[in-house]
Amino acid sequence: MSNFIIGTCGHIDHGKTALVKALNGFEGDTTKEEQQRGITIDLSFSNLKKAQQNIAIIDVPGHEKLVKNMIAGAFSFDCVMIVVSAAEGIKPQTVEHLEILNSLGVKNAVLVITKKDLLNEKELDINTSLIQEFISKYDFDLKFVHAVSIFDDSSIEILKEKLFELDADTKIEENFFRYYIDRVFSAKGAGTIVTGTVLGKPIKLNEKIFICDLKKEIKIKNIQVHGDNAIEANISNRTAINLSGIDSKTIKRGFLISKKGYLRGFNTVDISFKTLKDKYLYHDRQYSIYIGSRKIDAKILLFNSEESLDKGFATIKSNEEIFSIYNEKLIIRDGNFTVAGGIILNPVSDPMKKSQKFKLLRALEKKEIFEAYGILINAHKKGLGLISSAQRFALSHIEALCYAKKLENCFVDEKELIIYPISTKEIIRDNIKNIYTKNKYALLSNTSIKLRLTWASEGFIYLVLNELIEEEFLVKDGNLFKSADITEDFKSSLEQIVLKRLEEEGTSPTAPYNIYDDLDLDRKVGDEILKLLCVKKQVVRLQHNLFIHSTSLSNIVLEMKNIIKEDGYIDISNFKEKYQLSRKYLVTYLDYLDNFSQIKKVNNRRVFLNKTL
Repeated sequence: MSNFIIGTCGHIDHGKTALVKALNGFEGDTTKEEQQRGITIDLSFSNLKKAQQNIAIIDVPGHEKLVKNMIAGAFSFDCVMIVVSAAEGIKPQTVEHLEILNSLGVKNAVLVITKKDLLNEKELDINTSLIQEFISKYDFDLKFVHAVSIFDDSSIEILKEKLFELDADTKIEENFFRYYIDRVFSAKGAGTIVTGTVLGKPIKLNEKIFICDLKKEIKIKNIQVHGDNAIEANISNRTAINLSGIDSKTIKRGFLISKKGYLRGFNTVDISFKTLKDKYLYHDRQYSIYIGSRKIDAKILLFNSEESLDKGFATIKSNEEIFSIYNEKLIIRDGNFTVAGGIILNPVSDPMKKSQKFKLLRALEKKEIFEAYGILINAHKKGLGLISSAQRFALSHIEALCYAKKLENCFVDEKELIIYPISTKEIIRDNIKNIYTKNKYALLSNTSIKLRLTWASEGFIYLVLNELIEEEFLVKDGNLFKSADITEDFKSSLEQIVLKRLEEEGTSPTAPYNIYDDLDLDRKVGDEILKLLCVKKQVVRLQHNLFIHSTSLSNIVLEMKNIIKEDGYIDISNFKEKYQLSRKYLVTYLDYLDNFSQIKKVNNRRVFLNKTL
């Protein structure tokens, strides 16, 4: 049998916490307030073990004002234990819990009738039938119904056996690890510890993980699964993680831990929703949104109405970043009332027209991934990253590539994992042709064109370059491309062009890369030209990124010596009075003076060793 998580639900005082204690001896109400008030306030976590089997148990509060805490635990249920008092039957919080669980997509359920000792056998049968009939209205797969009393050990033992016979593991392996924090605390000698449920993929000791909300990568010091040290925590394991190098005060319930590079946060996400009976969502109204163990206050913007709807599409707009994935469930509440359940369809904020977005959401709701890709590619003319498919569509890189390769009229760069509409090729072609038409001495590589067209992959650029060679517009010279109209070797001409450019710029020479870009010159070729000019002593390199024409340098050195002759010294202040250069140039030229034997540096001033030159 698989390990799984079972969670309680039900009205306050129907015996949820007492039932858990009868099953495994765990006292869930441990805080002073819980003991004083006699109610469960927050989530409690325990487990049942039998040989190699393990059932994690999440006990939730039943009070109407504590539903937010119930939701924080319910998202991770594999199975729900619906707890109903035999004497009281279905009550308001039973109903709200059932509606929330239905909205979260929890299917597996067991019905436990508590306090059976308060009724005779006939009354118990009648009430059990009524309770079961009510629950049948919901979309649960009811595995069994069992009546218990915490004073009847036999009924508890039978319930245990029934639970161990269940095969209720519902979570499937996804593309990456996710983990919503539901508790955080600091332990003496250990440091910061968080607890939560492992989702997506297992996690191992010493692995690096990423706290999305803090944008911080950290290392796992230790893992515990139900109190025992472990080297790995599997999907659906209730897991405590000891984090290295982070203060517990910076972490909150609801923070999401994952692996770096898989999830981006956005202030808007798009959903489909369905309200509870007789309730509506109102356009541009503030609601509380529950995703995993996180609560976010956000506005709901309806797609098809500026008033209210009971189902449809909407955008959640928040001041906080939302880290979510495709098909993730959520709950929408207004104050103390649950209003609707929702499903995240578009977890990535896309710049697109409302009509495009509406088509996209309809496709995503129907899980029509091919159509969704087509709509997105049309909106992303300059490339759609396949790496985002893990978040967008819950697809692995391999699955995303399979979809991409089957799309028509697209270019797929498998190395950089980007899809382009084939029509985008004309944008690249026009840009390249424009460069070589304006400048007959342009000499660029694939890489240097990529620096100009940052959105275009090198693979796509190379495809266009080869087509331009076939059309005899360009010719290839090693890894460089030049105009087909020029047959002579013009590298010596480029040398003179660069030299003249530096001469014209005088004492404020442009950084080399800017010169290369202005001259449509490949950076590697440009570096070679500057090296050659330095060897010939026509250009002098003063700093990593500062090259000056030798004549300009001689002139500025002469002027600096004249300042010393006139003022007795030169420093930043009197140098700047005569030459309105930036500090970068002033400091560099002053430092260059230190190469002359007749110049001495005294504090921040340069003076002559002797009074005469």
